[in-house]
Amino acid sequence: MQSHPGICQMGAVGRSRMGRPLLMLTVGRGARNVLVVAGPHANEAAVGGATVLRLAGQIAERHERGEDDGSAWHFLLCIDPDGAALNERWLPGPYTLRGHYEHFFRPCAAEQPEWLPPDGEVASAALPETRALVGVLDRLRPVLQCSLHGIDVGGSFVQLTSDIPGVPERIGKSAAELDIPLESGASDAFQWPSPGPGVYVMPPVSDPAAGDGAHSTWARAQRYDGVTAVVEVPMWACDRSADTTPHPAPDQALRAAGAALRRNLPTVARALHRMDPELGGADGPMLRTVRELVAIGPRLSAEWDPAVRPPDAAPLPAMTTARVTSIEVYAQRVPLRAAAMLRRIAAVPCVTRLVDEWCEAYERAYRPRWVPVADQVEQQARSVIAVYEELPG
Repeated sequence: MQSHPGICQMGAVGRSRMGRPLLMLTVGRGARNVLVVAGPHANEAAVGGATVLRLAGQIAERHERGEDDGSAWHFLLCIDPDGAALNERWLPGPYTLRGHYEHFFRPCAAEQPEWLPPDGEVASAALPETRALVGVLDRLRPVLQCSLHGIDVGGSFVQLTSDIPGVPERIGKSAAELDIPLESGASDAFQWPSPGPGVYVMPPVSDPAAGDGAHSTWARAQRYDGVTAVVEVPMWACDRSADTTPHPAPDQALRAAGAALRRNLPTVARALHRMDPELGGADGPMLRTVRELVAIGPRLSAEWDPAVRPPDAAPLPAMTTARVTSIEVYAQRVPLRAAAMLRRIAAVPCVTRLVDEWCEAYERAYRPRWVPVADQVEQQARSVIAVYEELPG
């Protein structure tokens, strides 16, 4: 900002639940608005924050060269600063899975700023962060909103609220140059159309396949004919996430993943139950998330596990190695998150042992390789620019 006076402006668009300012950096003064949101999930804030600063610098340099295309870019530096603060101790490293989960935090669904109440009424939204984000969307009416996300193990991918031809090719080229696999079977978009590897298009909000996206700020931009892009990058790459060959035994693999999920989450629940007398009715963001995860465990695998899927459920897509891998990673990730946050509440030996054992199992199963932060940021920034430059009109 200091390097580009007259081009950049900084201001607060609200305050968090704990009173931290929600800062927005604006570059340019054009009538065509782009909004980039960093930190919608607290455990993903670090790379997203670096990406918005990278993008802001690039856009400012374009303006300095006289390359103003009539757009103003607005960067929400971190929409959940309270949650991000609970992950800060991970930032110095070590950059290992165990080091990551040593300091892991992710809020429960009701405390994630991008989710709207089921009725879609912003006035009833509990979070000031959500109200601030929706207020920015309604004021700017952006042609493009980009939400910056990340995953621990997997590949890079983009979820769009409208198909944009040209995006899959550009994202694929960037990922190949950076040696980052494309997530070609993301469980987050299991039933969504995919115009190319690593790109998924959200169905209309009236379609049950849209899932949580139907009640999110992702869909809000559609009120103004805008598009939202949810841009995901991995911290650790798993090459199987890009393998589109048919899985040799999908039914067996999905049943095993579902069984592990239904076994491991109750293990955390029992540990929590034993600790309850010591907690003495305590509450807090980590405890709320742990309680939510262990409570919803029985239904988490209903979309894909043949052992518990409803008989009238929609048919599964062709089960490639990438799709099965994404589900297997999910089934290991969720109990590990619950155990890691419970360990932060009370580092009792039985819970610490779970975190240690499950981190080791995670690494054995997927042989993840660390993606340098610079490459994570580069892929995320390139993905945002690709979507913007390929927008029709």
